[in-house]
Amino acid sequence: MTVPVIEVKGLKKQYGSLEAVRGVDFKIEPGEVVSILGPNGAGKTTTVEMLEGYLKPSEGFISVFGEDPFKAKAAFKKKIGIVLQESGAEPFMKVREILNQRSRYYDEKIEVDDLLGNVGLTHKANSRIAKLSGGERRRLDVALALIGKPDLIYLDEPTTGFDPSARHASWDIFKKLRTEGRTILLTTHYMDEAENLSDRVIVMSKGKVIANGSPQNIGNQEGYLTWISFTASQCIDLPFEIEEENGRFSFKSKEVVKDLNRLTTIALELNLDLIDLEVKRPSLEDVFLELINEDGKY
Repeated sequence: MTVPVIEVKGLKKQYGSLEAVRGVDFKIEPGEVVSILGPNGAGKTTTVEMLEGYLKPSEGFISVFGEDPFKAKAAFKKKIGIVLQESGAEPFMKVREILNQRSRYYDEKIEVDDLLGNVGLTHKANSRIAKLSGGERRRLDVALALIGKPDLIYLDEPTTGFDPSARHASWDIFKKLRTEGRTILLTTHYMDEAENLSDRVIVMSKGKVIANGSPQNIGNQEGYLTWISFTASQCIDLPFEIEEENGRFSFKSKEVVKDLNRLTTIALELNLDLIDLEVKRPSLEDVFLELINEDGKY
């Protein structure tokens, strides 16, 4: 049985009367890529900062590689790479210079030339950081996090503000890290990013975990309905609540196979074509919004 890279039980963080994190529990296994999703104020950043050892919990248990990150020593910290929202790298240094400088902090390290190639910055090795584009800066941030061969990487909203091309280029880097077996914890506001990169997503709201599962399975949870839609020349009398717009009929289904059988049986009896019949499973974004809205009712 593998030992989790991260294990959290009953984690809480309180600032006076404000409960930023309210009893969070989860595990992350070796080699997993996990995204933490949630609206602003959900407790994502506070949770990750406790995992990184920047903040001390008010209550609860944290284990990262079997240690309390708040009390961990230098040897532990060398196992971890962190890509912050802003790196603060010295703007007038050159790319190769800053990588050479940071590499001296580690006994085990990736050769700078290899690392430049891995993140696609070989052609910018002698450029000043201030002259890099936003996407190139983010590649440098990743390189700085990887220089010491970390086993665990924290990515804090790594593509915020990127154009689509830069975002997809960054995804390629993160996917490569995944194939190397590194454990990655990602916070993001982009549902497509979480869906593309993650083995599992953890949804937080109001300081607690409200869902935990794969991007695919979390959308199939009971209560999150699938849309069935079709175009027809007339409305069909169905035992569902039908919505109609410009001859396009839609309804939500909990039991897709049974409801499709009912629909097609009635259509055959009426000799009616179901044009452009479509079954649309809820996207991760659909489910996320439903979870957040549902949580907001309590």
